[in-house]
Amino acid sequence: MKIAFVGAGSVVFTQGLLADLFAFPELGSARIALHDIDPGRLATAEGAARFIAEHRGVKPEITTHLDRRAALADADFVINIVQVGMDAATRTDFDVPARYGLRQTIGDTLGVGGIFRALRTFPVLRGIAEDMAELCPDAHLLNYTNPMAMNVLYLSRIAPRLKVTGLCHSVYWTMNDLARLVGVPFEEVTYLAAGVNHQAWVLRFERAGQDLYPLLDEVIARDPGLLRRVRVDMYRRLGHYPTETSEHSSEYVPWYLSHEEEIERLRLPVGAYLEIIQENAASYEQTREALDAGRPLPVEGTMEYAPQIIHSVATGTPRTVYGNVPNRGLIENLPADAAVEVPCLVDGTGVRPTRIGALPPQCAALNRAYVSVTDLVVRAATDGDPRHIRHAAMADPATAAALPVERIWDLCDDLVRAHGDLLQPELRAVLGH
Repeated sequence: MKIAFVGAGSVVFTQGLLADLFAFPELGSARIALHDIDPGRLATAEGAARFIAEHRGVKPEITTHLDRRAALADADFVINIVQVGMDAATRTDFDVPARYGLRQTIGDTLGVGGIFRALRTFPVLRGIAEDMAELCPDAHLLNYTNPMAMNVLYLSRIAPRLKVTGLCHSVYWTMNDLARLVGVPFEEVTYLAAGVNHQAWVLRFERAGQDLYPLLDEVIARDPGLLRRVRVDMYRRLGHYPTETSEHSSEYVPWYLSHEEEIERLRLPVGAYLEIIQENAASYEQTREALDAGRPLPVEGTMEYAPQIIHSVATGTPRTVYGNVPNRGLIENLPADAAVEVPCLVDGTGVRPTRIGALPPQCAALNRAYVSVTDLVVRAATDGDPRHIRHAAMADPATAAALPVERIWDLCDDLVRAHGDLLQPELRAVLGH
């Protein structure tokens, strides 16, 4: 079995995935092909991979490739963790909107940060899809790169035969957090969530058939501090708990980040992702320095879904994971080709999404606003129409709440100028008002 990592220079994430993969004895002899365009990061990823394999007591075949096609050739699974433009592009996504008074916390899913992260990622995704069609047409593409919904939708439109599943740990860790809040062991909790990535909804939260939402209500009533979280605020008003952090959740609706009093009430950390990228850079340097000095690395499992999917497909072991896939009727009150997040059964036959039916109407209404933005961003790329970039920003709830329409267009022009050659040529036009 061959597993290719595209963007393996995201070393901290690669380490966690390999620690999980090598924890399965059946995967210990896999061929691991690491690809990155940065030679230094690729060398660090290789060193980490070899250390983790030795620590786990397995003997995979590990190869490194600056050429993506060599890494993809004959792969059975492709794990995509690229970040196009790296930290500099992410800072641009924050700094330019900030000059307009537009606040963001994470900026990787929706809003102008999510829009431009997608637009600079799409050309790389097209290259991956074309290479896979030629070199490994039957491989599973397991995508971790954000913005998840935009990337999965784009791939489904340009490469409909590609077996792509978008993976995110937000549902899993949300349910762990909720179980801990109500004092119930996670292993005893039954749950169901569905919606879109970073804005799915906990539809069932039970133990032995007993609804645990009333217990959660009691916990919230006893702890006024919980009322100062965005997703608790959303849960109390919408009736279903959202599956991403408060920082994320605040960016996808118009109610919070445009209001100083809400930022204070809900303790929202504007610009939080800029601190995260600093922490990631520091973690990478620690890994590189440890390898150079011959010091041991921490080997910690992450419970990510990609290794579980690979193990299930390879061994036939059935599992349920949460995946982002084209809707195709899975959630009946969202658009048919939207990228949705639903439970998926995985076994030797592959990844099979679960039909949910209809979401609660108030939850579906918010998801429809989200997927409308996603659709316009993807259309900008597939149609080569730069106007759709502006249409997407106009339709985005948080952006529209913060800026008048002419300022939205000016902001898009400035971001187009700033990202320049990272965008496909048709989208580099500056349109003015």
